[in-house]
Amino acid sequence: MNPENVTPITNRYDEFSCERNNSNGVESLKEENGYLDATLKFINDMLMEEEKDSETKPGTLHECLALEATEKSLYNALNNNVDDGQDNFKKTNSFESIPFLVVSNSSHSQFDSLSHDTGDKEINESDWLREKKNRRREDNKHEEQRSNKQVANTVAQTELLEIMLDRVLLTDHPMQTCGDQTEQKQSSKKKDKYFKGGSNGSGRCNKKKGSEVVDLSNLLLQCAQAVASFDSTAVTYLFFQIRKHSSPQGDASQRLAHYFANALEARLAGTGTTSFADQFNHDKLSAADILKAYKMFITVCPFKNMSHLLANKTIEKLAIGASTLHIVDFGILYGYQWPCLIQALSERRGGPPKLRITGIDFPQPGFRPAERVANTGRCLARFCEKFGVPFEYNAIAQKWDSIKVEDLKIEKNDHELLVVNSLYRLHNVMDETEKDTFNPRDVVLNTIKSINPDMFIYGVINGGYNTPFFVSRFKHALAHYSSLFDMFEATRARKDRDRRLFEEQIFGKDAMNIVACEGVDRIERPDTYHQWHARVLQAGFGQVPFDPEIVRYVRSKVKTGYHKHFLVEENRQWVLHGWKGRVNRAMSCWQPAHVSS
Repeated sequence: MNPENVTPITNRYDEFSCERNNSNGVESLKEENGYLDATLKFINDMLMEEEKDSETKPGTLHECLALEATEKSLYNALNNNVDDGQDNFKKTNSFESIPFLVVSNSSHSQFDSLSHDTGDKEINESDWLREKKNRRREDNKHEEQRSNKQVANTVAQTELLEIMLDRVLLTDHPMQTCGDQTEQKQSSKKKDKYFKGGSNGSGRCNKKKGSEVVDLSNLLLQCAQAVASFDSTAVTYLFFQIRKHSSPQGDASQRLAHYFANALEARLAGTGTTSFADQFNHDKLSAADILKAYKMFITVCPFKNMSHLLANKTIEKLAIGASTLHIVDFGILYGYQWPCLIQALSERRGGPPKLRITGIDFPQPGFRPAERVANTGRCLARFCEKFGVPFEYNAIAQKWDSIKVEDLKIEKNDHELLVVNSLYRLHNVMDETEKDTFNPRDVVLNTIKSINPDMFIYGVINGGYNTPFFVSRFKHALAHYSSLFDMFEATRARKDRDRRLFEEQIFGKDAMNIVACEGVDRIERPDTYHQWHARVLQAGFGQVPFDPEIVRYVRSKVKTGYHKHFLVEENRQWVLHGWKGRVNRAMSCWQPAHVSS
């Protein structure tokens, strides 16, 4: 089937379409006061709820990750566990540890032995990681044998848990300059190599005191290559220079370098997973802090709001005349997308339809895996009650590839419209590189197709850094996040607290996961929208275009309400959102092939 020849979005409810007020079936797209403000009102409501709850329980955003990290630290302490083959590594996020990791000439330095004692044998990073996994399996066997012999006193465990919790939630990790002065002295030729290597035009240069010019992007790329090849001398020198010229409060390239250097350091020390969890625990953040930062993000950046507007207007058009609207939302998170739609449905002539939402998300670690997705349903229920929209909610918190059709509670009939919505979260599902027998992403797409939705609205983060090859992954991720930091540089003050918090907790966390984590621990796995296009077609869907009037409306909103460098373009029936010509996100509409053909 040729995807270019499929029919555009159609309304199955022509017999109920008396509410239309123009020839092409699209309701008026005139400016509606408060339409987009509904999202901000919803966030404000959640902030007030968080303030009420903060006196009785910790913020839900950091609670689960804090518990997970604490449990792991406690387990290691009780079992005298040495961390996964890194016996001689000093475990810390402080840069103070780097000289001992990569400069030491003692026999305990693994990096020295790898970079100097291998002779003519070439070291392959994947072999090293595979050997590391084998050592982990052997350690686990010994741990299981020891666990049968160890009986801990309950009171002692409780006291130790409190100590470990304090360490996880309260410990600060100031970055320090470091290094043996003799190791920091380099020849003028080597300095020229690292400081003038940016002449190829890649990256951004920063001028410092005197005539020194530093290309931080180039330094980061060379550092990643040195880490991958276990070049301890180059790693030490490059880390020193990157730390010297980077800062979380500097310009865009300096902030980018700071967070990617953190990630490289964690990879080098073998603490990627722990550091990834600690991103939420570093300053004992509350959910209110994260929500305020998110509110800042959607105020200055159109990616989220305009994606929601495009999807919601499409659903509005499709749902004209339907008595029941069932939305299956893969990746509902906090439900920020739906207040705007709820408010719009409440104003529909003839009264609002019954709204059913099946909210799906990944289970949270800890004792309440479904708490977040269930709380989202409660917040949406209050919002629907406020606007008089009949509401039913079904919460699902489990791995997406394990979801069965019956879990979705489909009650499709002639008066119910079924829409599947998945914006920017499917890339967190594992792919074929981690599963030998099946691809979890294909399983999810096949499940969606099997329920025969009237529309599948799909959004992807356009990233090319889902690759098992570290250096290539690092290069593409660096380019992707360079654009995002540049966007904040142009739209928000450098000293803005919410901007810094968002960069640290979102961008910094993502960089930590992309760079420092491997295997199933690496959950940030975006592909390009071209790759997703082929995958969704292969799953048995046919692409349908967005309504041109809705796209024009979204484009005009971005042009008049946001910075001039934001873009909204179309390519192969995908609507693209980006910054300065670089595509950051892409959206598309699909129907099962037998419907769209």
